[in-house]
Amino acid sequence: MDLESVGGLALQMIMEKLNPEDIARVSCVNNRFRSFTSDNTLWFKICSNELHLTQPLDHLGNPLPSFKEAYGTWREAFVMYPWSLVKRVKRCWDRINDWLTNHFPEAKSTLCKGASEAEIQELEDLLNVKLPLPTRLIYRFHNGQEISRLDHLDPDTNTFGSSLGIIGGYTFYDHLVNVYLLPISQVILQTQQIAHILEFLRRSKCVLVAASSMYTEKLFFLNCTNGQLYVGTRNLLSHRDMIPSVPINLVNLNRELDSEQIQDAMLLWLEEHGRRLQCGDIKLHGEGDDKSINLFPEKSPLCSTAVTNGVQVRASAMVIPELVDLQDDLEKYVFAYSIRLSLQPQGCVINGMSHSSCQLYRRRWIIRANDIVVADVNGEAVIGRYPLLRPGDKEFVYESCTSLPTSSGSIEGSFTFVPGRFADPKGDPFLATVASFPLQLPDYIF
Repeated sequence: MDLESVGGLALQMIMEKLNPEDIARVSCVNNRFRSFTSDNTLWFKICSNELHLTQPLDHLGNPLPSFKEAYGTWREAFVMYPWSLVKRVKRCWDRINDWLTNHFPEAKSTLCKGASEAEIQELEDLLNVKLPLPTRLIYRFHNGQEISRLDHLDPDTNTFGSSLGIIGGYTFYDHLVNVYLLPISQVILQTQQIAHILEFLRRSKCVLVAASSMYTEKLFFLNCTNGQLYVGTRNLLSHRDMIPSVPINLVNLNRELDSEQIQDAMLLWLEEHGRRLQCGDIKLHGEGDDKSINLFPEKSPLCSTAVTNGVQVRASAMVIPELVDLQDDLEKYVFAYSIRLSLQPQGCVINGMSHSSCQLYRRRWIIRANDIVVADVNGEAVIGRYPLLRPGDKEFVYESCTSLPTSSGSIEGSFTFVPGRFADPKGDPFLATVASFPLQLPDYIF
């Protein structure tokens, strides 16, 4: 039996087993085969499997007449890149975009459309660098975040007041950080400006790709030579100190290897961030205009949870790279920690009796650098407040920081609560446990 005598249904099943390149070859055989290879259902499945497209769109989101044309347009737009890498970068952005659409559309609206090859080439020419392939593709899909949408620039402080950075941040005391991706125009401008101060950045082929709302607070630099992403420390200006944001052993820029293995730190960093968002390891905090992605871990083992007499205490910590001082032997690493207090629906239960509230009186926790106690915090209230916990109320959040001479340690302790309230106590004070949670320098730094 030759192919000419094969029925239509059988041919369709054969086509679905072929890859796009083979389908294109088959289409050249004759008009009958060309008709089967032009079937929109066939190309829908290809676009869905390879690009996760549900509508025929080009890489900029523009509608096209058919899925076959969409696939061809995608291949033509990225002909200079390994196709497997294109699909991987798209999956990375899809994960982030899906999360932003469902949880933080305000931030998603700040993402710019993809940059052109000409815009990327201009960056490379002006900064005398060659961007790694994965980062080029990252910008082809989204050219950072639109600065004008990130609130207004204060000319006196050179700061942006927005909390819409898609990388997110944290706050403790008066320290507020929220990181966003720079568009190419700002990559050029800000890299040129800071390179005048830090000449080594120019020599090491580093470009500024992400920054907090205040440029002097938290800066991420991509080294275009080795593909690593670095974040500046407290001594960036004085001692050129930066720390890697991704395990260097994962970075691989060797184009001679399988394209599936090509990955720079920028891609790995964004992939890990998208994973944390989708898995709920980090979440959106706040309401209205104060919403932001909060980087304090929300899940075990980096977040501990303990329930005592109905009082739930959740606690986690993270390194604050922009305050790390690698020149200081005693206070080298700075960790911020977040402690969240709430009362479960059954209320405060003491000896089988339920009370509708309880009020915090004292706190005590022990901070260790490795196994050595470096601080024993013991006193009344937290941040001068004595929060009253009631079922259904939002968590009371307390955030602070501590310095360690080592890159790892832990915190544990307890809070003293009065059942009822100070003005009308319903029993003796009790201790609510703060389960031990780690202080550690992570593999990925955000």
